Amino acid sequence: MPEMIWQDRKRFLGMPITFTKYSMSEDRLFIKKGFLNLTSEEILLYRVRDISLKRSLGQRIFGVGSVVVYSSDQTTPSLELRNIKNSEDVKEMLHEQVEEMKIQRRVRIGELMDGDHGQDDFDDDGFTDDEML
Repeated sequence: MPEMIWQDRKRFLGMPITFTKYSMSEDRLFIKKGFLNLTSEEILLYRVRDISLKRSLGQRIFGVGSVVVYSSDQTTPSLELRNIKNSEDVKEMLHEQVEEMKIQRRVRIGELMDGDHGQDDFDDDGFTDDEML
């Protein structure tokens, strides 16, 4: 199991009394749900396309928020970390980790878009010439 750099639970009225656990390792975001029937989902961070933050009045009252992660993953195109503590800080930490993974893996913009895989590679170096990061 990879070392986790962040962990939390979905909160109810600000308290972590649910069976939904969120965690993030250096390269993946995980969600584990359930008590008897367990469901696990994960997203590779370099596939993340966008991150947004939602905080309703009720969430602000209880000091929580929801971070929505949009990715190019086929099975999980969007993932919501609901009612987590310090949601603004988590969003920023997630953003920084996503950018770091994209740099480490040398991800091209074209790899994150639907279609357009490997086109306009005029010098056959494996990178789209006009879409390098």
